Amino acid sequence: MPLVLVSILLPIVAGALLVLLPRGDRVLSRAIGTVVAAITFGTVLAAGTGDWSVRWLSRPFESAFHFGATPISYWIALLLALCTACAVAACRVERTRDFVALLLALEGTMLGLFLARDLLVFALFWDLMLVPVFFALIGWGEHPATAWRYFIFNFAGGLTLLLATAAFGIIYGSTDVIGRGGAPLAGGWAPWIYAGFAFAFLVKTPVWPLHTWMPPTYSGLPSPMVSVISGVQSKAGLYGFLVIATALLPAYVHQYATPLMVLGGISLIYGAVVALTQNDAKRIVAYSSLSHLGLIVIAIASANPLALDGALVYIVAHGLFSAALFLLLGYVEEREGTRALPRLGGLAWMNPRLGGALCIAALAALGLPGLAGFAGELLILIGVYQAGYIWPVIVALVAIVLASAYMLRLYQNIMNGPQREDLPIRPDLTWLEGLAVAPLLAALLLVGVFPKPLLNNAATTSVQSGTLP
Repeated sequence: MPLVLVSILLPIVAGALLVLLPRGDRVLSRAIGTVVAAITFGTVLAAGTGDWSVRWLSRPFESAFHFGATPISYWIALLLALCTACAVAACRVERTRDFVALLLALEGTMLGLFLARDLLVFALFWDLMLVPVFFALIGWGEHPATAWRYFIFNFAGGLTLLLATAAFGIIYGSTDVIGRGGAPLAGGWAPWIYAGFAFAFLVKTPVWPLHTWMPPTYSGLPSPMVSVISGVQSKAGLYGFLVIATALLPAYVHQYATPLMVLGGISLIYGAVVALTQNDAKRIVAYSSLSHLGLIVIAIASANPLALDGALVYIVAHGLFSAALFLLLGYVEEREGTRALPRLGGLAWMNPRLGGALCIAALAALGLPGLAGFAGELLILIGVYQAGYIWPVIVALVAIVLASAYMLRLYQNIMNGPQREDLPIRPDLTWLEGLAVAPLLAALLLVGVFPKPLLNNAATTSVQSGTLP
């Protein structure tokens, strides 16, 4: 069996088989889940240019179960496998067995999405990846309404994606087009097809004003699940813009670049300002994600090659520091029973390792040079400026300054200040907790000082060629 197919099926099958374990099991299910996620990372890493295809539809258009890595999806799939392995290792929630099974199912469905080379298969996995999150929100969320809000928003986007995909297939004759190049679609129904794609991608990212499902989802779920959703699932829309919209409908990406930049710019400032006013630590990171992802939307709208390269670097960087922040804030909440900033403070006195890890993740999020966030931001800003867009660069610089403010506020209110006498003394990071988050922090440093492997994938050519370097 091809490794690319193993990568998709292994976590799904393993997650289903976990139900054979005792319902109350906590240790064995987490251990098995971590091993499965680690093996999946290895298969994704080794899959490389592996490709597998079986045709399953010939009328009214050709479609195939076609899976394989493009230069962009390869890195996002690796990011997903790494984040999932760390999330499972950090999992200590009630009903661990069922939660780990959902995490593995989420990984498998998202790998199916990112490794799909057929638009129709991409659209099918787009909806399938909603299911594990929906059930996680029902079982572990703070309020059932959050689950339905998440599902309705994202399913609406999935419906427009499916309709646009069907229309594309009928007009183009095939949906087996991701990473294959070919003549772009233009005229006739093409603007409506682009609108269907764009709506789905913008909901999933999300951007203002389609973001209202995101803060309650991120704050209501246990941190391991949120780390995967924020770190990787939120990149599905950006990935769609990079490998589908810019390759198959480039004229409309250019034609509607200004509205896309406006939405990205509003998300940048709005997310940063709201993050600065929040007292819930997880909501600060949630709204910071809205701001950070708005910068990538601006990069995509500019269509500048350097900005698109920076978008890929920043997609990976944001996935790493967002996942690390949520996992670390989960550790804080486990120890202190709260994530409200007014009730925290001075934790670094008794938790220096936890404080150091949170400091690295926060510095990456605010764009410290030498870490991955800075490399992506710099490339995007230079590329957008080269494309002749001045005001988005100014907006982005303001948002970066605000990012420094809300990230330093987050860290200072949790870790700094005098030791709180009213808080019980909790143990510092254990070796297992440190092991769960260390790969994310190490990858932040590695990408920050050596982003060249990602930069070899110039987005203007990679979406057409579909070949790995």
